[in-house]
Amino acid sequence: MTQKILKSEYPYRGHILNLRIDQVQIDDDTARHYVREVVEHRGAVAIVAVDVRERVLLVRQFRSGPQADTLELPAGTLEPGEDPAQCAARELKEETGYVAARWRSLGSFYTSPGYCTEKIYLFLAKKLIGLRATPEEDESIQAEWVSRAQARGKIKRGEIMDAKTIIGLQYLAATQRRSR
Repeated sequence: MTQKILKSEYPYRGHILNLRIDQVQIDDDTARHYVREVVEHRGAVAIVAVDVRERVLLVRQFRSGPQADTLELPAGTLEPGEDPAQCAARELKEETGYVAARWRSLGSFYTSPGYCTEKIYLFLAKKLIGLRATPEEDESIQAEWVSRAQARGKIKRGEIMDAKTIIGLQYLAATQRRSR
């Protein structure tokens, strides 16, 4: 089934997102019209950074949405026209102070395709070298190393509730099982 956009309006344009209201026609025999609310987001990256001891690097930071500190993978929003791999390298260094000599793309996914255009590009980073973190002015971030077992426990106990982090850690667990 397809939809034809008849009209789009932007009641809000912001720094990281826009709200688009679409008038759509469903391509079926009835020619019904509906309203769709869409959050436009330019996309983001998330990094599964693993050290030689097979620990995963997470960041703890306050998030305005849940109004709480969250424990999650290093991540960040793409700048307009920015390559996701370059964004991943930039965000890893800014948030954690680490750079990686080895990178691998793990794919991408939509966060909530029912109403949002945000796509997250997931990367695996290895052969890490510690430098100095350079977080953005409005960020207060604390980096933490956790073992894979600790990460699984934190997910089970609800200490990690961030979807991109759970997806990244599950991917890491699945690839670990396949390599045995």
